[in-house]
Amino acid sequence: MPIAGRRVVVALAAMGMAAAVLTGCDSAPAAPVGTNPRQVTVVGSGEVQGVPDTLTADVSVEAAANDVTTAMNQANDRQNSVLNALNASGIDPKDISTTQVSLQPQYSDNSVITGYRASNSIQIKIRKLDTASQVLANVVGAGGDATRINSVSYSIEDDSKLVSDARARAFNDAKQRAQQYAELSGLSLGKVISISEAPGGSPPPPPPMPMPRGAMASSVPLSPGQQTVGFSVTAVWELG
Repeated sequence: MPIAGRRVVVALAAMGMAAAVLTGCDSAPAAPVGTNPRQVTVVGSGEVQGVPDTLTADVSVEAAANDVTTAMNQANDRQNSVLNALNASGIDPKDISTTQVSLQPQYSDNSVITGYRASNSIQIKIRKLDTASQVLANVVGAGGDATRINSVSYSIEDDSKLVSDARARAFNDAKQRAQQYAELSGLSLGKVISISEAPGGSPPPPPPMPMPRGAMASSVPLSPGQQTVGFSVTAVWELG
């Protein structure tokens, strides 16, 4: 009977191995290495301010006459006077660009053409802000009553440093928020998973209203103020 006893032992051993294999198959699969479902998503913002160094003015001249040729010639002559005044004011020709040339018929109440109105528009960049008031006064003096100052706006020619500073402030703000949430939840702040950004900051001011003829007979006091450059950053951190 010793042989039968050995068979029973072998069978039990085989059953034990089978049970171990089945137990291993029924267990849940292990989570991939590095996977961490605990995360925190925060939005940070950063703003910096700078003083504008460039003024952009949209200027036009108009002329009305009974016929097309006269209207166009008068508008062209007045435009040339404005360009000469800008040249005398030290404005670089590359900072002067034509933005629109138009010629429209004028109608009476019974829809009969009574004449034509011609208009030439240019955009001027003034880089020496301390001369901006006088330059615009010179433009109006050269164009006379036909001159229109349609808009004036300020800008920063090179804002790359301001953008870099605003981006750094936005990220630091996001990190501080994430660190606070980690501490409040009793966890530690891990590595950054993702970052996305969007321009932010204060909305631009509304464009100025067109100025009536004769409004700039003398130098107009201008103030550049400050401009805000801002960024908004959304970042995701792991929590350990």
